[in-house]
Amino acid sequence: MHCPVSRCQRVLHRTAGTRPALPAPHQCRSSERTPPGYRVSGSGCRTCPAWKVDGSSTWAIHIHGLGGTRAGTLRGVQVTTEHGCTSLAVSYRNDGEGPTVGTGRSTLGWAEADDIEAAIHYALQRGTERVMLFGCSMGGAIAIRLAMRPHLAPFMAGLVLDSPVLDWRSVIRSNCTRAGLPACAGDLATPWLNRGHLARVLGLPGPISLHAMSYTSWAPQLAMPTLILQGTTDDSVPDKTSLALAARRPGLVQVHQFSADNTLSWNSDSVS
Repeated sequence: MHCPVSRCQRVLHRTAGTRPALPAPHQCRSSERTPPGYRVSGSGCRTCPAWKVDGSSTWAIHIHGLGGTRAGTLRGVQVTTEHGCTSLAVSYRNDGEGPTVGTGRSTLGWAEADDIEAAIHYALQRGTERVMLFGCSMGGAIAIRLAMRPHLAPFMAGLVLDSPVLDWRSVIRSNCTRAGLPACAGDLATPWLNRGHLARVLGLPGPISLHAMSYTSWAPQLAMPTLILQGTTDDSVPDKTSLALAARRPGLVQVHQFSADNTLSWNSDSVS
């Protein structure tokens, strides 16, 4: 039996440089009588809406990035649907589709990961045998954070990540440069995220550990096949962190580079 990540890798190679026809949300078919959704802790028992496309007992959960929506994940849904997987395009707290929690601020994937874990449990409760996570940008950070949770590992088949945020400190510095500021200006933001009283001034529920979300540092804990699609001209999420993760987990993590900006590899030529 072929690894699902390997199969998706071949399909992604075939579709590089083409514009796939996206399924509209109303075309997503589900055998359930009510729209899929899963509960989020701290949201007053409200649910995160999701789109479900029926398929096999292997589920692919598609996670959008910061500022994105479920619609942005439909390219990946097309690929997994063609391979017979059940797909779940998910939302999470404070993304504009999921419930508003607290002040509505993003925690850069720190708390949002718990919402996607709820989606994994939603899949397990419906008989899935294994789960693949597809994550774009911050969605990639969420996916790899979940992949390193030992209690989920037995159910995980692999990861497919597009321009994943693997080190927020590096991303913050890069985006300062992108905005015409010195990269070191990004270092001034770190205390406002790491320290509880400063984080609460920003409207966050508590401190965000940027060190704990430096996933290249935790590479030995990653134990499943991982395919990373990375743009070489991405000045928002630089490719160096993806390449560093692959260097620390050779044979397990594969990086395929494209002449593309952030999350635009799907419509670009491969360079590796």
